[in-house]
Amino acid sequence: MVNFDKLPDGHIGTGFFATSFEQAIGLARKNSLWPLPFATSCCGIEFMATMGAHYDLARFGSERLSFSPRQSDLLMVMGTIAKKMAPVLKEVYIQMAEPKWVLSVGACASSGGIFDTYSVLQGIDRIIPVDVYVPGCPPRPEQIIDGILKIQELVGNEGLRRRYSPEYEHLQAKYNIE
Repeated sequence: MVNFDKLPDGHIGTGFFATSFEQAIGLARKNSLWPLPFATSCCGIEFMATMGAHYDLARFGSERLSFSPRQSDLLMVMGTIAKKMAPVLKEVYIQMAEPKWVLSVGACASSGGIFDTYSVLQGIDRIIPVDVYVPGCPPRPEQIIDGILKIQELVGNEGLRRRYSPEYEHLQAKYNIE
């Protein structure tokens, strides 16, 4: 018999496993994320190391990077975001299909980092909602992997109807996203 680490709640029998539709979808989603890397500086280099053979992000179901917003469900924003780039980032987020999640990697994407200037956006959460923050300047590949695992946990436990809830619609309206 095959042993699985973390199966959703359900019934196991000889040759079958039964669970709710919502939990099966959550299990499938969390293990097949298609990230879109939006990398602008040194955090992007650390992400490249994360994708390399030593750390191998593919182990966690995120092997296929998507550079098309319409074919990705995880936006990974890494590095300094200039205010001129903010509308582009927001447009990329809007073009992503639901469900979608955002991972803010590094101090610059999360809070502007050391660049407290007129030209740098002081955190991407001013223009798009963020699900998980990864601290560091730049964060180590282990921290990026931990952020991916936190996103997977969030995706696996998210209900199918959450994206249609009044709270989610209010969040989107707060960021002027239709």
